[in-house]
Amino acid sequence: TEPLWFYKAGADRTGEETTPAHSKVDVAVLVIGAGGAGARTAIELAERGVEDTLVRGKRDRGDAHTTWARGGINGALGTHDPEDSWEIHAADTLNEGHFVNDPEKVETVTKQMPDRLRELDDWGMDFSRTEDGEPDQRFFGAQSFRRTAFAGDYTGEALLNTLVEKAQEYEVPYQENVMITKLLSDGERSHGAVGFDMDTGEFVLFNAGAVVLAAGGHAAVYNRHTSRDDENNGDGAALALDAGAELMDMEFVQFHPTGMAVDEDDPEWEPWSGRLVTEAVRGEGGRLFNSEGERFMERYSPEQMELDARDIVARAIAKEIAEGRGTENGGVYLDISHREREFIQERLPRMYERFSELGVDMAEEAVEVAPTSHYGMGGVRVDKSGETSVDNLFAIGETMAGVHGANRLGGNSLAETVAYGAVTGAAVAERVDGPGTIPEDTYESVAEPHIRGLQATADRDGEYEPEAVLTELRDLMWEHAGILRDESSLRAGLDKLDDVRQKAGQMRVGDAQSQSFEFAIDIGFMLTASEAILRGALERTESRGAHYRTDYTEKHERLQCNICIEQSDLGGMSLSTEPVDEPSEPVRAALDEGHELDYHQLE
Repeated sequence: TEPLWFYKAGADRTGEETTPAHSKVDVAVLVIGAGGAGARTAIELAERGVEDTLVRGKRDRGDAHTTWARGGINGALGTHDPEDSWEIHAADTLNEGHFVNDPEKVETVTKQMPDRLRELDDWGMDFSRTEDGEPDQRFFGAQSFRRTAFAGDYTGEALLNTLVEKAQEYEVPYQENVMITKLLSDGERSHGAVGFDMDTGEFVLFNAGAVVLAAGGHAAVYNRHTSRDDENNGDGAALALDAGAELMDMEFVQFHPTGMAVDEDDPEWEPWSGRLVTEAVRGEGGRLFNSEGERFMERYSPEQMELDARDIVARAIAKEIAEGRGTENGGVYLDISHREREFIQERLPRMYERFSELGVDMAEEAVEVAPTSHYGMGGVRVDKSGETSVDNLFAIGETMAGVHGANRLGGNSLAETVAYGAVTGAAVAERVDGPGTIPEDTYESVAEPHIRGLQATADRDGEYEPEAVLTELRDLMWEHAGILRDESSLRAGLDKLDDVRQKAGQMRVGDAQSQSFEFAIDIGFMLTASEAILRGALERTESRGAHYRTDYTEKHERLQCNICIEQSDLGGMSLSTEPVDEPSEPVRAALDEGHELDYHQLE
């Protein structure tokens, strides 16, 4: 069944429902998402001889959200700290995730990353270098050693450029400005997808032997977020749930401690509200001060200071603001002016340039920051190869769940994209043998009604503008499922979500080439992701990592588990819990050794 926001098509003059014209594309593997995860998957498929792959992106090639990842990518290379290892990297990841991560997936990533970093180096990635010419590595929050490799503070951009160039060497086909709106599935097996060309408005049917969801996360369901407004809207999670797959741990949303805090009445600054001020600023020695000049992290984390776990730093900042020690623009101060100008320009070039263009000199003055929605640790539940419970449907990158647990270790997001891009690419290559055939009943019961519904959604009159509905939804999520949560607020959020859903069914929508049409589709995905976050947060009656309940402030052993969501037979959401596996013996040994960051090396 389609959600309420999705308009039903009418019949033609003969009383028969007609399906609008649409093109058909046959492909062995359809990769949905052209960021780091999608590109690395396509490269792996090409290296393993799969020639019939299509990478489909919503934006121009090379313009994926990966480019907004700034600070670095983790891997135990040991260029500064040779005592580091993949086992300690895994231990740090589990500690940061409060032990609801999938240990097998954590080990998959941490074991691979030294080789993946060497691979990127061989492929020409523009890493910052040590004096010996090795990829440099910096401190990042809650990491025991310097293991975050980086390219200045534009690491995601450098990574994606490298992967796109490598994919071009293999002549991997890429289709830009196409948005996927539904997966073709009978609940047991994936057969492809339906979407539309955002430039022409043409509807497209993809017949695919396998589908890989690499569509990003859902952090932009909040009004303060580090994503572009048209990215990270929950596409992947909503598409997978609709296709019959399960979601997991959706309640765990990371609020990055340092998004830009700005005067939202100033038109020059307003577009920058919530945008990421990379953790690399703190990793290079940046310090946090409240409006009274206090370096307040001394109260909350005297040992790890500004480089404690993201959830701890974010809640500390939120508390300082709530207790009246915030700045005029509702933030705190982040100051790296004690560093030399040349050091800041070399290590943080994009940050320095951004603030300079806005009239702020980071080498002379502090910048204002406040927590902002940044990353969804939850997502689609998958097995060790990235496959969902629906055969031939895979999910990787921020779309998948399992690696990060209750809170993501900074620098692990880019690591996950390339590690699982390689793993899933290899698994798909063993499985796929061509496009396959869409069963007639799936075409008639899934594809045709959906295409008719897309047509009916376009050029639709209604009472509400999609942009206004989208804003109301984001405000609701920030108010009711933000950094601090409780039962009454979460329940009120679900009630308000029903109101927003009703308004979404009465939107005024333009043609299939219009931004309002794109927003209408986005809102449908966001309603699904938002409901999953609210329901998961209501179910988890404890505080763990990024999920903090003011009415249940402690962790509970019985809730060291994953909360899974699937569609119920009646079209709603059904929740269940699954136990968490134990780490391997080498990782348990690393945990027992008790490694942790020594912040004061930066002083």
